[in-house]
Amino acid sequence: QVQLVESGGGLVKPGGSLRLSCAASGSISRLNTMGWYRQAPGKQRELVAAIISGGSTNYADSVKGRFTISGDNTKNTVYLQMNSLKPEDTAVYYCNAAFVAGGVYWGRGTQVTVSA
Repeated sequence: QVQLVESGGGLVKPGGSLRLSCAASGSISRLNTMGWYRQAPGKQRELVAAIISGGSTNYADSVKGRFTISGDNTKNTVYLQMNSLKPEDTAVYYCNAAFVAGGVYWGRGTQVTVSA
């Protein structure tokens, strides 16, 4: 079993920054990817950014140049640095972990609200 615990969400003004953290614990050997998804009210959950075990990254077009995903293998933690936030970034952000064996796990989510 794998547990993912997110932190770092909150309320921020447009143009501001936040950093989300996701700490993984449990049976986390052979991790393939970790990433962040988000879901806004009335919309489908979408990929924001992901980091693959080799270190390569993938971003949604809407966040390229503003968000940066990174990982700390010593802490089994992945981060999402979000800069130049826009109101349309408002959503619940979910941490995701996928394993080579095929298991996929989700965190409970953290709310990010961008509003003046």
